[in-house]
Amino acid sequence: MIPFPASRERVVVSPKDRLEAVLEMIRSAEQRLSLTVFRCSEMQVLASIAGAIHRGVAVQVLFTPRAKGWKKRLAEVRNFLECMGAQVRSYAGEAKYHAKYMVADGKVALVTSSNFTGKCFRSTSDFTLLTGDPLLVRDLDDLFQADWSNQRYTPSGRLIISPENARPKMAQLFRDARRSIRVIDHKLSDRAMLSVLQVERRRGVGVVVLGQGAIPGLESHGKLFVIDQKIAVIGSLSLSASSMDSRREVSVIVEDRASVRQLNAFFEAAAFERRKERAA
Repeated sequence: MIPFPASRERVVVSPKDRLEAVLEMIRSAEQRLSLTVFRCSEMQVLASIAGAIHRGVAVQVLFTPRAKGWKKRLAEVRNFLECMGAQVRSYAGEAKYHAKYMVADGKVALVTSSNFTGKCFRSTSDFTLLTGDPLLVRDLDDLFQADWSNQRYTPSGRLIISPENARPKMAQLFRDARRSIRVIDHKLSDRAMLSVLQVERRRGVGVVVLGQGAIPGLESHGKLFVIDQKIAVIGSLSLSASSMDSRREVSVIVEDRASVRQLNAFFEAAAFERRKERAA
């Protein structure tokens, strides 16, 4: 089983470590593994899933019905996994499926903004959470089974899911800020969310947004929100109208102190490098 710290959670930000975290999750499964796929081309991930099936793990893979430029490749990945013995299904809901998470044995889970592609394991800015929080794992497991069966799901606990609760949940987190709101989101464009951030800025909250190209050395991809340096949100959700209203996105609230400290340090380092670039 995955070695968690005393907090039962850890955050992973470097591309290389994100790949190892995904492989670690898959290898940890003993009986059951459920995962979602938007894009997947990393052979180490596919080989690890095949290995899990070979050792008797029941694997369910929920695919997006569509990803731009990926029709043929998604079909190839589906065919490979089906041939290996996985249960494979396309999401049948109305929203475009963009969620990225997995659950092993109903005991541990991984939530990420990263696709399972070589690019995202080499050169993008992304964020991954490994968790053994029993309530969060249960909620993710329930969400997966609801989406697998195309049934209604009501978000609870730490989950932020679009289109169900993303708008009110994110707006409330921002409105609850007392000192600072830090955002990494190159797709931030939703008028209502921009208005909320403007109101908070006028109220005296320090709002800092890092957008496209703001992470030196890495390609902008993952989204990160840190409120008062005490609460963070990571996952597939962005503050755009399409992400909040017409996609299935899954993000999670992070309150573990060490994890939030790590995410905040990443933001501060990115902001510092960004300032240096602009000053040069």
